[in-house]
Parts: sequence; C-alpha cells; structure tokens
Amino acid sequence: MLGNAPPVTFIATAKPDEAVAFYRDVLGLAFVADTPFAKVFEADGVMLRVTPVPEHKPQPFTVLGWKVADIAATVTALAKKGITFARFPGVDQDAAGIWTSPDGGKVAWFKDPDGNLLSLTQFR
Repeated sequence: MLGNAPPVTFIATAKPDEAVAFYRDVLGLAFVADTPFAKVFEADGVMLRVTPVPEHKPQPFTVLGWKVADIAATVTALAKKGITFARFPGVDQDAAGIWTSPDGGKVAWFKDPDGNLLSLTQFR
C-alpha cells in the first residue's frame, strides 16, 4: 500500500537554529521551508522534518542515516567540516571511525547538535 509513497523522515531538536546550520551548511541538505512546526529539508527526494521540541533526550541508537557510495571519502569530507565520528567500546572501528560489518558493509556514526545519533553506510 505504501511501497510507492515516498517516506517523510523526522528528527527532534531543542536547538533549531543550530540544527538548520548543521543540516544545511555542514551536511549539505537543501533547506526548503521554515514552518511553525518544522525546519524542512530535502535529501535526494526524501523530506526531513527537523521538529522543534521544548526538551530533547537523544536516543542511544541511530535515528537517521545515509547510504553513501564511498564512506571513506564522505567521512574525510565531513571531518574537514568539523564532524567528529563516534567510537563505541567493543566495536572494531578503523582510524577514521569506520566499522566493517561481517558482510563487508561499512558504517560510521556521528551526532547532530542535539546528540541525535546519525550514520553513514556503504553497503557491500
């Protein structure tokens, strides 16, 4: 039923101005609208609604991620823009913070200004 309907993604922020600067200027998403209910972005045809909330407690798991063709190049480019990649105990990550899964896929994690955990994935 919804297989052909484009998804809309949501993420919460208690820091809307910082979120706009991060998602637009650092990550390079197109900023398409500023409404009373959300800062709206577009990424490859998918809408991201960054929703202001009075208080925000980030979850300990990934809440938003991107499929990338070259994770090493993407990590390098984001690191040059000030992104610090997360490290997790017991996860064998390389010097750049990239983990290689048993099937050969690669994942790197980072946080937005609200502490939301985001990821990059290069599938095998």
